[in-house]
Amino acid sequence: QVQLVESGGGLVQPGGSLRLSCAASGSIFSFNTMGWYRQAPGKRRELVARFTNGSMTTYADSVKGRFTISRDNAKNTVFLQMNSLKPEDTAVYYCHAAHYEPRYDYWGQGTQVTVSS
Repeated sequence: QVQLVESGGGLVQPGGSLRLSCAASGSIFSFNTMGWYRQAPGKRRELVARFTNGSMTTYADSVKGRFTISRDNAKNTVFLQMNSLKPEDTAVYYCHAAHYEPRYDYWGQGTQVTVSS
């Protein structure tokens, strides 16, 4: 059973930075996609950034130019560097990974990011 463990959330002032980490219990090469979603109170869970089929990256329009997804294959870890944080970035951030054939999704437990002065 694959486990995804997030870390790095917290409270930060507007304009600040945080780096989230997601450590997988197995090789991240086995996933067809791996990345980050977030869910703010009263809103639907939304994609933030992800890798797909290797190195192809996708970002939500709202985070382009501010957030960067990266990975350390040797440590089976994916990172999300978040810069120039805004109050609207406040949410629970979830690590996600999936196999496509057959389809199976894995989720981390979530880590809270709060951007507030």
